Amino acid sequence: MTSLHDRHIKPLILAGLNGENWRLKDYESRGGYQQLRRIINDKIAPDAIIAELKASSLRGRGGAGFPTGLKWSFMPRQFPGQKYLVCNSDEGEPGTFKDRDIMRYNPHALIEGMIIGAYTMGIATGYNYIHGEIWEVYSRFEEALEEARVAGYLGDKIMGSDFNFQLHASPGWGAYICGEETALLESLEGKKGQPRFKPPFPASFGLYGKPTTINNTETFAAVPFIMAIGGQAYLDLGKPNNGGTKIFSISGDVTYPGNYEIPLGTPFAELLKLAGGMRDGIPLKAVIPGGSSSPVIPGAQMMDLTMDYDSIAKAGSMLGSGAVIVMNETRCMVRALERLSYFYHEESCGQCTPCREGTGWLWRIVHRIEHGEGRPEDLDLLNDVAANIQGRTICALGDAAAMPVRGMLKNYMDEFAYHVEHKRCLDSAKPL
Repeated sequence: MTSLHDRHIKPLILAGLNGENWRLKDYESRGGYQQLRRIINDKIAPDAIIAELKASSLRGRGGAGFPTGLKWSFMPRQFPGQKYLVCNSDEGEPGTFKDRDIMRYNPHALIEGMIIGAYTMGIATGYNYIHGEIWEVYSRFEEALEEARVAGYLGDKIMGSDFNFQLHASPGWGAYICGEETALLESLEGKKGQPRFKPPFPASFGLYGKPTTINNTETFAAVPFIMAIGGQAYLDLGKPNNGGTKIFSISGDVTYPGNYEIPLGTPFAELLKLAGGMRDGIPLKAVIPGGSSSPVIPGAQMMDLTMDYDSIAKAGSMLGSGAVIVMNETRCMVRALERLSYFYHEESCGQCTPCREGTGWLWRIVHRIEHGEGRPEDLDLLNDVAANIQGRTICALGDAAAMPVRGMLKNYMDEFAYHVEHKRCLDSAKPL
């Protein structure tokens, strides 16, 4: 069966050794820009494109999992003024490294997807906001943009039509908070990257106060393939409500860490096998299934799950960005949580009091437990602080800091209690 792995991402992965087959001519040899040509030459109606996306059940690949076709339908096509299209390539979630590889090895798939999106929503200007710490990738994307401009895929009167679209790259500055879409918009406007209150939502009040649609890198890159095979065929690659394939960034205690694209609904056990299984044969202990903000799942439970939004949600966690962090039986859960809590403490933008103060509390409590200074009451205090952060901030960073804490305490309370009582790790766990 043909899949996105065969058409788009397999060349991406195989190019990793030399990085030479990412240019326009290589993309066109794989069928690139054919869908854009078809859409423009056949004057395909925007509503027909949105219908294909809805049929595909493509959900946002950046973490939230919102239906893409539905999001595109929110854009007021007849709005008389400027509108904007934005790609969120500010990949800062720990454990996530898929979007940079799309831009490194297959940037034109992203560009074509954004052009199709702009055509569909009647947008003339777009931006790709790229994580500021991957400058080599940023430079390559700029080269790909210039290739597309020279070939006539970008600019005025694209392919002789009345469709105009200018696409620009913009570097971020390495701030995790700018992965939140409204903080990203603030940064694009040259302001401090802090989330906005919602509503109003970007579809009505986005970049420079104009209607704006924001999608993730992987989401846009999937659009040309969906248009090539049809929405129903793409849906059939996955499972109901979880259409198509998904790139999973798997890291930690596996033999072959990396990016693996598999159909949504694939058993976790198969993904683990693709990554070469557990490194050194040490048994699986726990998995963080969707990036550092998603609650941990015990290994035995994870082995019974499939990799899709609904299955992971029913298990009490999130598929998120698809960053799968695998931990073996030597890993100390207290030490792991200490590192995660420090990250969120450092990355809080400070706008909301519960997050600004609470993330510091979480890290300091876990830090003293890990270093033999924990008190019995700290375990309840951790839960209380996390509960007072979750759901009480403008953006989801507060939740992202609280959910790992609550997940660790729910599933590994025995380790935390042992640390408090014995001032050291369980015999089966060693510090990272």
